[in-house]
Amino acid sequence: MDFAPTPRAADLATRVSSFMAEEIDPIEPAYHRDLAEARRSGDPWQPLPVIEELKAKARSQGLWNLFLPAEHAGEYAARFGTDGGAGLSNVDYAPLAELMGRSAIAPLVFNCNAPDTGNMEVLLRYGSKEQRDRWLDPLLDGRIRSAFLMTEPGVASSDATNMAATAVVEGDEVVVNGRKWWSTGVGHPDCEIYVFMGLTNPDADRHHRHSMVLVPRDTPGVKVERMLTTMGLYDEPLGHGEVSLTDVRVPAANILSGPGEAFAIAQGRLGPGRVHHCMRLIGLAEAALELACRRGLERTAFGKPLVNLGGNRERIADARIAIDQARLLVLHAAWKLDTGGPLHALSEVSQIKVAVPAMATSVIDLAIQLHGGGGMSDDFPLAAAWVGARSLRLADGPDEVHRGMVARLELARYADRGGAR
Repeated sequence: MDFAPTPRAADLATRVSSFMAEEIDPIEPAYHRDLAEARRSGDPWQPLPVIEELKAKARSQGLWNLFLPAEHAGEYAARFGTDGGAGLSNVDYAPLAELMGRSAIAPLVFNCNAPDTGNMEVLLRYGSKEQRDRWLDPLLDGRIRSAFLMTEPGVASSDATNMAATAVVEGDEVVVNGRKWWSTGVGHPDCEIYVFMGLTNPDADRHHRHSMVLVPRDTPGVKVERMLTTMGLYDEPLGHGEVSLTDVRVPAANILSGPGEAFAIAQGRLGPGRVHHCMRLIGLAEAALELACRRGLERTAFGKPLVNLGGNRERIADARIAIDQARLLVLHAAWKLDTGGPLHALSEVSQIKVAVPAMATSVIDLAIQLHGGGGMSDDFPLAAAWVGARSLRLADGPDEVHRGMVARLELARYADRGGAR
């Protein structure tokens, strides 16, 4: 088991770190001030021009689409700017995701933001040539954005078999009906394609009832009903929306991999995506701990630096230990994905989805506490960071589902020895 980055990955990490220090960190405070002003008096859903400028710089330096997986990148890595012309393993990409996680805008700048990365991997792994030519190329090129439509407001979506939305094949068309919400990315003006999951055959076994369908945003019957706040934040310019689809007809050729294959696709999509989420959260926790330490050393109260009051040194030590533990856990999950695939890493991926968001919210909460009232304001990035980390205890499956998976797999090891089933 070796988590050391390859020479190429180490070089990319150094260059991503330098790019962030030189190009992103200096402008990010102004970016957030401009976005706040757009919320008050303009249109916050229109991306600020600086993002496109930074994207062009990143691409010119070969720091583009770094998420592309080693086994599927091929020609796409060479055509669409990834330095070196090849993709990365999950272990090699993990430290890059951690670096990007320190910034709210870095994933967009490097064309490595969710849900586009997951949707692009789906098209790479499961898309037909026609589907890839029409949608993957412009996504990799950064000309369009995408959204993933799975969660529904009317059912407990943690159990995907509850899904009420439908994707019914009628001749050479598929008819889509339903309502989805928490559809990340639908607020972006460049969002052109939705990956929709719906019920196709209710009589099939539970893992072959559903299909994934590519639904262009401008198809008749598609409507973004509203944009949702997450604890008061809209998360512009991507956002999370509620989308209705009423008698939406698209060619049956828009079904990914074939009818009834949605669960197999989701299994392949969500494993690496959860590693990406968790490594970005580790970067976010690192940034929060850095802010906490600086604040604790610079501010005094009752004649002492804040770090010397109320057990803060122990809390900082606990935060460092928790971050490093979480990083190793995620790297282990990434290694398992690389060496055995999604089915080989079911427990490990579920473990990180429970452990890392909980760790990140705890570390960010410490930083907020050391910042006092300022930590809850927009003067610092901590409040938004906490909301993002907290939301990931629900996104891609709530803690309870992942704990259930870990327990089921653990208990199965003992079932043939007379233990509980």
